Amino acid sequence: MKQDVAEAGPDPVDVRLGARLSELRAERGWSLGELAERSGVSRSTLSRAERAETSPTASLLNRLCGVYGRTMSQLLSEVEAEPALLVPAAEQQVWQDRASGFARRSVSPPHAGLRGELVEGRLTAGADIAYDRPPVPGLEQHIWVLEGALEVTAQEREHHLGTGDCLRLRVWGPTRFRCAGPDDVRYVLAVVLP
Repeated sequence: MKQDVAEAGPDPVDVRLGARLSELRAERGWSLGELAERSGVSRSTLSRAERAETSPTASLLNRLCGVYGRTMSQLLSEVEAEPALLVPAAEQQVWQDRASGFARRSVSPPHAGLRGELVEGRLTAGADIAYDRPPVPGLEQHIWVLEGALEVTAQEREHHLGTGDCLRLRVWGPTRFRCAGPDDVRYVLAVVLP
C-alpha cells in the first residue's frame, strides 16, 4: 500500500532547498514582496517554496537563480548533503587567532539547510575582539558563559556576564567581546539566522 505524500511529509531536499532560498533572501534583507517584484513570482508561491509546502519547479528555480546570481547547479549543490547528525569532538573545527587570544570551536558546523549553529569561544585574560558589523544583519545570538567573566558591547550598551549568565541579542551593528580577566573565559555562542 502506497503511503500518501501528505502523511510522509515534505521531501527532505525540498526542505533544505526552501531553507536555503529563505537564507538567500534574508542575506539580502529582502521581504517576500521585494523578492516577488524582482523575480516575477507571487509572494504566496515564494512563501510556500521557502516553507517546503510545495516542490519548486525548474522554472521557479531558474527565476530565483537569476535574481540571486547563481546557476541552478550551484544552488542545488548547496543543499545536496544532509548535515551530520553527530559531530565528534575530535572532528570539530577549531580556529585560533593567537594574536588576540581568541579560539573558536565549531561545535555544530553551519550548513546551508540549517538556521542555527553552536560555537564554543575562548578568550584569554585581556583579550579584546571587536567586529564592525554582523555577517548577517539581525543575526540572533545567545551568549552563555561557562567559565570566567565576559564583557559584551552591542548597540552601544555594555553587558557584564559571569559564569552561568546568558545574554540574548540581535546584532545590527558593531559588537565587542572582552575578557577583563584575571582568568580566561569560555562561553557558548548560539547563532541563529533571521
